[in-house]
Parts: sequence; structure tokens; C-alpha cells
Amino acid sequence: MSAFGVAFIGNIWALAMFGIGLLLRQYSVPLFNVDVNTMYVPHGFMIGAGIVALFQVAFIIFRKKKPITTSAGVEEAAYTVGDKQTSRTLGLGFIAYLVVALIAAMHSGWFPAFAIALITLIIGMMIGFPPVALALLVGFSAATGPAFADMGYDLKTGYILRGNGADAHAELEGRKQQYIAGLIAFGVALITVAFSYNSFFSQGLIPPVDKVYASTIEAGTSPEVAKQLLMWAIPGAILQLVGGSSRQVGVMFATGLLILNPNAGWAVLGGILIRMIVLKLKGKEAESTLSILAAGFIAGDAIYSFFSSVVKFAKK
Repeated sequence: MSAFGVAFIGNIWALAMFGIGLLLRQYSVPLFNVDVNTMYVPHGFMIGAGIVALFQVAFIIFRKKKPITTSAGVEEAAYTVGDKQTSRTLGLGFIAYLVVALIAAMHSGWFPAFAIALITLIIGMMIGFPPVALALLVGFSAATGPAFADMGYDLKTGYILRGNGADAHAELEGRKQQYIAGLIAFGVALITVAFSYNSFFSQGLIPPVDKVYASTIEAGTSPEVAKQLLMWAIPGAILQLVGGSSRQVGVMFATGLLILNPNAGWAVLGGILIRMIVLKLKGKEAESTLSILAAGFIAGDAIYSFFSSVVKFAKK
């Protein structure tokens, strides 16, 4: 139901590719007699799309901001942090991150997450990291990368709700409050995981992508695996490049291929179809209603998941 709800508010192209990827993963064997997972199609697509996505994000971050053109003339856009300071902060942060990564790699190894985790996992395998070190490497990235990405969306949401930075003082104060809330959430998450991880793992409730990481490590560094990854990385990179940074169709298609859940695929494509029909009949004014509907689906799914997990945990 979360996937169904997201279909009403997300980018249609990205979500359509995600849904197609989900269905292709499920039905590739009965329809084409081909198992995309054993051929390392998801891995290769994610590697190719992930590399292109890295360059796309770097271009967005470091490109020069365009001035705002108004009826009174050309004005410089007002930002709480300037271009030079942003670039310097990101650069120093990356260097610090890389230094810590190199030190950690001597003992266990870790890299950024999800798409980047797959890329660097393959590099680590080629270098000759032992399986335990590779597991720690991917574990760190899977545990941190998505969380930071989600936090970025939270901060962006706050920025939009505060009027897109119209009031600099209110914007800075709002960011401070969000930062405090984030720290509180981090503490709550830490306690929750400490009490629940054993119950989840004992039931085999492991994210699908982690199983992909494990199968990749087990496959080793055979030339055949490298060949398959390189072959499928090319169309993945092309798809991501054609779709552009705003759609992320390559990454989303690869994500769908990684997950074995056809119901989510049908839900996403069904939601997109309903969304397109409603917008065709009602026009742009229906978008706010669809957004509220989507929020309800997502919230309901989250509430159900939470209480069903609590009930199962209590029975244990």
C-alpha cells in the first residue's frame, strides 16, 4: 500500500520504471525462460545507473546558480549558504569521509550505500577483500546511506513548508528545530533496533537488497561475473543518462529488478494508471486530493506494519 500511495505523488516515469522492474524480476522466468537475478542484470544495471547518477548529482551541486529574473531586472538568488561555502564544506566533508574509509578498510571496510554500495562492493571484490570484510563494508553503507538520504528529504520538506527560504531567520530557526528532532529520532531508532533486531532476523525479515549483496560476495571475482556486470552496466548507464537527474529512471528500474515483490509492481502501475485517469478527467486541481489520498495510504500502511510487528514481538 505504500507503493500504491507513492504512485500518486512521485515522478511518473521513475515509478513506472520501478514497477516494470518489479514485474520483470518476477515474471522473467515464466515469460522469457531467463532469470535476471542469476545473470546479474539487477547488479549491472544498478552499477551503470549509479555511476551516471553520481555525476548527475555532482553537476547539480557544483553548477553555478542562475540569477532570478524579475520585472524590475535581474536579482541574485538569496541563499542561506553561498556557492563557495557549500562547495568547500562538501569538499572537506568528502575528504574526511574518504580518510576514515581508508583507515576502516584496513580492518573491515565500508562504503557509501545502496547504488554506491554495489559499485564499491565489486571494486572491493576485485581488490581482494575477504568475505567478512566485504560484509562489514556493505553493512555500513546499507545502514547509513538510506538514512542520510531520507533525512535530506525531511530537510527539503521543511524548507518547502517554510516558504522556500523567503524568511532567512525563520529558515535557520526551522533547520535548528529539525536538527534537534533528528537527534531525538536517532535515539529512538537506536533503542528500537536494540530491542527488535533479534526478532526480525530470527524470522528471516531481511531486506531483499542485502541478499543481493550476499549473493554478489559469494559469487566471488570470477571473470564471468565481471563480464556480466559490465555488459548490463552499459544499458543501465544509458537509461539513467537518457532519463536525466530529475527522473532517476535507471536507478529506479534497477531497484525494481532487485526486489522480488510482484504485488508492489502491480500496485505501483495500478496507482499510476488511476492517477493519469483522474488528472485527465479532473485536471490539475485534483493533484491536492491525490496527495492527501496518497498520504493516507502511506500512513495506513505504516501504522499497520508497526502494530503487526508489535503484536508478533509480544507473542514471542
